[in-house]
Amino acid sequence: MICVSDVRVNQRTDILKKIFTKEESCRIEDSAVDISFFEFKERGNDSNVRELQHSFLIPSFIKTSDDAVNENSSFRYPMVRPPHHNENACILLFHGLNERSWDKHAIWAETLARMTGKPVILFPIAFHINRTPSSWYNPRVLMHWVADRRKRTASAENVTFANLALSSRLSSSPLRFYTSGRETCYDVAQLMDNIKAGKHPYLNENTKIDIFAYSIGALMSQIMLLSNYKNMFENARLFMFCGGSIFNMMNGNSPYIMDSQAFLDMIAYYQNDHLFQAINNDDPFDLPFKSMIDANYYTDYRTDFFNKAQNRIQIISLAKDKVIPYKGICAALGAEAAAKCVIKLDYPFEYSHEMPFPTKMNATNEVDKMFMDVFGRAANFLS
Repeated sequence: MICVSDVRVNQRTDILKKIFTKEESCRIEDSAVDISFFEFKERGNDSNVRELQHSFLIPSFIKTSDDAVNENSSFRYPMVRPPHHNENACILLFHGLNERSWDKHAIWAETLARMTGKPVILFPIAFHINRTPSSWYNPRVLMHWVADRRKRTASAENVTFANLALSSRLSSSPLRFYTSGRETCYDVAQLMDNIKAGKHPYLNENTKIDIFAYSIGALMSQIMLLSNYKNMFENARLFMFCGGSIFNMMNGNSPYIMDSQAFLDMIAYYQNDHLFQAINNDDPFDLPFKSMIDANYYTDYRTDFFNKAQNRIQIISLAKDKVIPYKGICAALGAEAAAKCVIKLDYPFEYSHEMPFPTKMNATNEVDKMFMDVFGRAANFLS
C-alpha cells in the first residue's frame, strides 16, 4: 500500500464534485491523478429483462417504459488513474441505492487509486447516477407528484423529492429492484469482456479486477461472486463498506433512499412471492439473489460459499448504520465467515449510512481521521 498524507474530506469532496460534474477528462495537478470518462453502450445482453421492463407499470410522472430509457442503455463512466498506475490491476467501485451523483464517491475513488496504485472504475447501477433522465429528480417537475404520493400514501414516512422516482417505481412494480441489479450484472460482464479482449485503453487483457462496494452495491457484488458468471470474479477480492446484509434485514426507509410504503411493498414482494418461485436455471443470478433474501433459505449454498471465500472478503460495518445492520451482515455470511471478515466500527461524531463522512459539521478532524482509517483498511486489503 502506498502512503498518502491526510485527506481533508470536506475540501476534497468539493474539488472533486466540480470535476466529476463536468464529465470532462482531466488531470488533478496536486495529486497527479488522471480522471477519464468512457462511453458505455449496452449490447442487448438480456432480452428477458427488456421484456420485463416493457411490462412494468409506469408512474404517471415518468411516462416512459424502462426499456425505452435511453440514458440507461448508453452512458459514461469515470475512471480514476494514479500516476504510474498498474495496468494489470483495477478496482471496480459500486455505489448505493438511489444515488444520483458521484459526489461522495469521487474522493473514495481518488483515495483508493492513490493508496493502491491501481486505477478505479466507478460503474453506475442501472437507473442510477447518470443513467436516468434529469426530469425524474427535478423538484419543479415533481412538486405536484410528491404531494400526490403523500396524499395517496397518507401513513407513509419519508416521501421526498429525492426518493420519489425510486419509491414510485418500486411500489408499482417491485420486481424492478431485481431486474435493475441483473441488468447491471450483465453490464459489468460486458465491461469485463471488453477488458479481457484488450479493448480498454488503460488496462491489459490479463487485468485482475477487485471490488470496493458500498451499500446496495455490496449486495450486487455478493450476487456476482456467488454466481461466478463467466468466472469473472472467481479470484477477486471484495471489500464492502456499509453493505453485505441479508436482504430482509435491511431498512431502506429513508428520505434519501425510498419512502416507507415502497420499502414495505418491496419487502413483501420478495419475501412472500419472489423467494418461493422456482429457480430459473437460465438466469445465473436468480439462485444467488434468492439466497440473499432470507437467511433461512438456501443457507448451506450461501454460507458454504462465504466460508470458502472468507480470505478474499472484508467488510466494515458502522455501529449507527440503520440501513445495513451488523446483524444482517452476520446473517448473510454465517457465523464462521462473519467472525473472520466483518469489522465493526463507530465514530466519535454524528453520521449515518447515507452520509458516513459528513462534510458539513464542526468535527472535521475526526471525520478526516475516520475516513483515512476506513480507506487505509480498504486499500491495504485491495493492494
